[in-house]
Amino acid sequence: MTADDATPVPADGPYYDDLRPGHVFPRPPGVTIDTGLAATYLAISGDAPALTIDHELSRRVTGHGERLANAALVMHLSVGASTVATKHVIANLFYRNVVIRRPVYLGETLQTTTRVIAMADASTKPGVAPRGKLLLGMETVSTGTGEVIIDYERCPLLPCRGTEAPGHADDLGVAEGALDLDRFVGGIDTSWDLSLLGGHDRWVVGETRVDGLRDVVDQATALVRISHNVAAAHRDVDRSPYDRRLVYGGHTIALASASLTRMMAGFATVVGWQSCNHVAPVFEGDTLSFRLTLLAEQPVGSGWCRAVRIEVDAHRPDTEPVRVLDWIPICHTA
Repeated sequence: MTADDATPVPADGPYYDDLRPGHVFPRPPGVTIDTGLAATYLAISGDAPALTIDHELSRRVTGHGERLANAALVMHLSVGASTVATKHVIANLFYRNVVIRRPVYLGETLQTTTRVIAMADASTKPGVAPRGKLLLGMETVSTGTGEVIIDYERCPLLPCRGTEAPGHADDLGVAEGALDLDRFVGGIDTSWDLSLLGGHDRWVVGETRVDGLRDVVDQATALVRISHNVAAAHRDVDRSPYDRRLVYGGHTIALASASLTRMMAGFATVVGWQSCNHVAPVFEGDTLSFRLTLLAEQPVGSGWCRAVRIEVDAHRPDTEPVRVLDWIPICHTA
């Protein structure tokens, strides 16, 4: 994907029927991850991996002069850039095959290109305007080196501009494939001195841990703004498919990532996502709870590569808890 391949879209779009498979969107400006952005993200999410908040520890562990950037923040900037395709999004159904090819450090500038891989009309429903699903491919590079830092796919649901769906019926594949940790180990820097993070967490594969600290969804529009997310449903209640403003799904991921940091000793960073399914909407003021299950692990260098399933429930007054997120991040740990 290159900027030279980019095709403009209507200023009031894109809608589903404005697009075709192969469409490449113009790239938004790059974003430099500086200390101010990192601090703002920490204030919103509470996600505080040791290597992202302790400059001296980060330097000693990684051997890099700049502090490690939070991998979740890196992903939010990539996703935010991809919303050039989803200004009118109704919902984001899933992410998959998220591979972070190397760690990112403060001071780097990231830029993202988005293209349409495949399209499928959504099933028709009485009284519901026509809609369709896009399979988008994203590629985020470090502008300083030209290296690809992240590539992945996501599947948003968009409305049609016209009164009929255009008839796309591509196979978008499954939201979650077979778990294979070998796909992610290339993004792990085996030169890091993980002994400085403490001993290995003897978490048994298959064991579930329940985080005793629930967290509230607030400052939702702040995360949308700092990640340059232009999906209207996350800013304007009148553009939401619900009677309340729809919270950006990454906000739930941010709080789940904070839970992961709290619950896993020796945590270093996230190197990818096996899958991420937003199974129900989240709204400002929801209280979220977190269940974490270790799915798989294998030794890598002096540390470990580990897959954790994080299930998140939203708690609202006078209703039963609602499952809102099923996410499998891949972690690098001591």
